[in-house]
Amino acid sequence: MYLIRGLHNLGSFNAKDTKNKYVATIGNFDGLHLGHQALIEAMKIKAKDHNAKTMVFFTEPHAAEYFADNNEGLESPPRISSWREKFELLNAHEIDVACFLKFNDALKTMPPERFINDVLEQVNICHLIIGDDFRFGQNRAGGFDLLKRWGNSKGVDVSPTETVKDNNQRISSTLIRRLLADSNFKLAQKLLGRPYTFSGKVVHGNQLGRTIGVPTANLWMPKQNLPISGVFAVKCTLEKKPLLGIANMGVRPTIGGSKPVLEVHIFNFHDTIYRKRLSIEFVQKIREEKKFENIEKLKAQIAVDINLAKDILSL
Repeated sequence: MYLIRGLHNLGSFNAKDTKNKYVATIGNFDGLHLGHQALIEAMKIKAKDHNAKTMVFFTEPHAAEYFADNNEGLESPPRISSWREKFELLNAHEIDVACFLKFNDALKTMPPERFINDVLEQVNICHLIIGDDFRFGQNRAGGFDLLKRWGNSKGVDVSPTETVKDNNQRISSTLIRRLLADSNFKLAQKLLGRPYTFSGKVVHGNQLGRTIGVPTANLWMPKQNLPISGVFAVKCTLEKKPLLGIANMGVRPTIGGSKPVLEVHIFNFHDTIYRKRLSIEFVQKIREEKKFENIEKLKAQIAVDINLAKDILSL
């Protein structure tokens, strides 16, 4: 998959790519769930009909994250996928071209008509497919009707996708975030079309785990919140090798922590893995994070948690 980084590179891409036409879509695509996947499959069908390639315009960060970062009264919403994971998921679904649009002041205040001119008309689009709830431009003023009128004037087909539902409930990133927050990993997996995972680079922590006999790998966290918290039985993947363990996602109040940290204790594992990428699949929640009176009581609880995790993972 070819990646166009930013609006300023669209024109140069189009100047070089004079032969291809595109079936395109626009969205945030957090989690790339079954609804997103249905849209991508519709794109592929249309691309085959038009002898065209597929293109996804995706925004980062999510608009709600941007507004939270710029308003102290708002909390940044959790996200399902990091930027890297989103890119890898789009690539796995065999999208030909992805264009990353940074959601910033310029994009936030861009009138819908200018968005069409500065973004959509910079690429040879023959068909545009959008979600039925898609809004764009300043004050979310743009929608399907405006795009349809533009398409009619330019000879571009514009079509909506039907809502994908599960048990009469619309599949959405918001719904999946709520399921993950409730530790309903089974239903979240069904709606994502895969287990929920988080992957990150292993970084140095305070190494407290080593001092109490439970060494942990700390994963680098993006500034965005994850939709989970607590102690979990987990499956890990390190360089394609499957491993089992227990993870804590939280602020670690017993040692006076304040920032969220994801730390994983891998069973029967003693390698040094700093700077390597570790993927974590959350299998089942064991308990909420809590503050203990002292380190000895925390250590005793961790021993109980490890035994529970091993039972869950059938070790």
